[in-house]
Amino acid sequence: MTPRPDHGLTHVALQVSRLERSLDFYLRYADMSPVHRRTTSEGVRVAWITDHTRPFVIVLLETTVTHPVGGWNHIGIGVATREEVDRRIAAAVAEGFVTAGPHDSGPPAGYYGIVVDPDGHNLEIAFGQEVTFTVEHPGSDPLRP
Repeated sequence: MTPRPDHGLTHVALQVSRLERSLDFYLRYADMSPVHRRTTSEGVRVAWITDHTRPFVIVLLETTVTHPVGGWNHIGIGVATREEVDRRIAAAVAEGFVTAGPHDSGPPAGYYGIVVDPDGHNLEIAFGQEVTFTVEHPGSDPLRP
């Protein structure tokens, strides 16, 4: 089978200091698992991870982390219930990860909390965000011109 060319947004790449630790974190907190692994000719270990809901991956590159995705910057995932947001945030607190929230911002942002991964990247765990609806119905936003 010949692969089709990709179009649109396909991935985000993150520097991580310990690949296996990051793979464990994103499996437990974002339901993401590896679909590709390799070592580059420069000796950088690489893993592509996905949640298998769409053709999108986060590329983890084992190297020195120079630019963590922190502050207001974050990677966001959606979960099935508010209770699942609460459960994952509580688990992160119990494991000693830095967290924020959860917060309820109403539509379209929903109910969410932040967990800072081992390398300082922010992972937002959310329920009730309206990304799909907003993309499929862009005229429905009263703040949009």
